[in-house]
Amino acid sequence: MDRAPGLSVRLRLTLSYVGFLMFAGVLLLGAVWVFLLRYVPDRAMLINPDDKPANGVFPVRSALLDVFAPRAAAVLAFLLVFGLVGGWILAGRMLAPLTRITDATHLATYGSLSHRIRLPGRNDEFRALADAFDGMLERLEAHVAEQQRFAANASHELRTPLAISKTLLDVARTDPNRDTGEIIDRLHAVNTRATDLTEALLMLSRAEQRSFTRESVDLSLIAEEATETLLPLAEKRGVTIETSGDISPVIGSQALLLQLTTNLVHNAIVHNLREQGTVWVSTSVRPTAVRLTVENTGEKLTPQLVSTLAEPFRRGTERIHTDHAGVGLGLAIVKTIARAHGGTLTLTPRSAGGIRITVELPATSPRTDR
Repeated sequence: MDRAPGLSVRLRLTLSYVGFLMFAGVLLLGAVWVFLLRYVPDRAMLINPDDKPANGVFPVRSALLDVFAPRAAAVLAFLLVFGLVGGWILAGRMLAPLTRITDATHLATYGSLSHRIRLPGRNDEFRALADAFDGMLERLEAHVAEQQRFAANASHELRTPLAISKTLLDVARTDPNRDTGEIIDRLHAVNTRATDLTEALLMLSRAEQRSFTRESVDLSLIAEEATETLLPLAEKRGVTIETSGDISPVIGSQALLLQLTTNLVHNAIVHNLREQGTVWVSTSVRPTAVRLTVENTGEKLTPQLVSTLAEPFRRGTERIHTDHAGVGLGLAIVKTIARAHGGTLTLTPRSAGGIRITVELPATSPRTDR
């Protein structure tokens, strides 16, 4: 934004110091004059040693005023110079932290997100501002790094089906005797995977932008809908789904929250024991939050592996070899949707095997429902 040039803050602070100092000096000199000199008579008669009046009078007040005025002017001039020099130095020292913050802002503007202010000294307004700015830079740097990794992974994931499709088309063109039905089936599978990946990326982008309409929804009803939709898949894989919970009102997008719950239940079904697996879906209401918990049986997972499952395109070792490998964005979408609703996602390995995933969303206050 183009702005007209103006006085610097340092100069304005200096002029403010000088103005206040001059005003205080005038008040002080005025007080001296009012409370001291006004009791001095205008004229005084000269008295000789014999206590007899002399032939003339001495102008006391005017004489003192003649002496006081030039000295008062000298004091004011000294205060003016002292205020300008001292105010300029003090303003510079006071604004030095702000200068460091401004320099860090310029560096961040040109892409240097690794720079930190780290302002020394005790806590005050400038230190609080510098610490907040450092925290913002740290989060921004982590976000940019995450976006760069995401873009690289997305490019790699999209390039794979395109490369496979190109290879299959080259085979069909160079080998006319090749079974075209098999090639078409493989092309269809590759195209389906690319379509699923594109839709997942669009869903992730929509959730990150938070461009959705908020309304009052019951998370327990959404959990029931998701489990009913995925019940045929659970029966096919020999997995039992158990649901429980109370009415759980939240404010958000019904479509996105349904996608969140569906992803969690689908993950719990697919990454489970082949036979006699179990999925537990429950909702609960706390004083300030609504909790959705999805647990499943399965292989034992390490905390290190579990901590990476919500990152984009991260998969457990068993996910790559299943017929429902997915696109690696299921839990990443869940995390983004939860964050867009002001909530949190927590992944915890179960001691008996499997994983417990908890989503906490802000609870709806009674006034919000009215």
